[in-house]
Amino acid sequence: MTKHTRLEKLEAFGRLLDVQDRLRKECPWDRKQTNESLRPNTIEEVYELCDALMKNDDRNICKELGDVLEHVVFYAMIGSESDKFDIADVCNQLADKLMFRHDFINWNAEGHWTVSNPDMEINANGQVEYKSSKTTEHSGAAPKTSGEVKTTWEQRKQQEKDGNETVLSGVPEALPSMIKAYRIQDKARNVGFDWKHKEDVWSKVREELGELEAELRREDKEKSTDELGDFFFSIINAARLYHLNPDNALERTNQKFVRRFNYVEQQIKKQGKTFSNTSLEEMDALWNEAKKKEHASSAEE
Repeated sequence: MTKHTRLEKLEAFGRLLDVQDRLRKECPWDRKQTNESLRPNTIEEVYELCDALMKNDDRNICKELGDVLEHVVFYAMIGSESDKFDIADVCNQLADKLMFRHDFINWNAEGHWTVSNPDMEINANGQVEYKSSKTTEHSGAAPKTSGEVKTTWEQRKQQEKDGNETVLSGVPEALPSMIKAYRIQDKARNVGFDWKHKEDVWSKVREELGELEAELRREDKEKSTDELGDFFFSIINAARLYHLNPDNALERTNQKFVRRFNYVEQQIKKQGKTFSNTSLEEMDALWNEAKKKEHASSAEE
């Protein structure tokens, strides 16, 4: 794909705005859409993007990013129709937020932004860029690590006029449970509420597993559900401490299971049989066959 200039990118975005504006005026479907009616479609589009990202499918990542962007433009257009906000407000608020939350970018007395990192400067177009591709010696604070930047981000969110009132209030209630648990734990970590040593988490995991097993033996479904949640939460905590994304990990396993189960089903059909007249031992053998084929394929790559 050809690399586009900044002007070409701006023109492309302007073209999208023009197309969306015309559709809103002339397309019967677009004319009747509201924030509420679009919401389910937005959720679907985001999940389709996530699916493409997990598969590292660049062609579909590009396509699905476009679909998500179209929804952003659409919501901004609906906002502009009631004079509440438009796409410029969306972009400017985002830019302001990013500048404020990264403490190496500051506003000066004249209302322009500056950088406190000596290796960076503002170019003629108002963009942040590095003075040199090589590391230069300078006095003052050293460039922040990724972890320090995240901590500063959370601290600055608390300072914003319309920011989160509490540390955890910024976690959306509608997030899927696993992602929500990870974000809750990560936000607590940013204010110092975390394990001192990551290895210590395993005693908690074992404790929660023991409590779950005890309730399962008592066949208390309500308490077993609570303990299962605690066990999941501890496992997610362990994943976070070891810098693993539990949602991505589980999705990889989902995809792996689907691939192997599909192989089992295909082989059963090739034999002219069905699941009902195939023994568990036969299905296990086919499952192991699928695993071996996957491992052989990975070795060749």
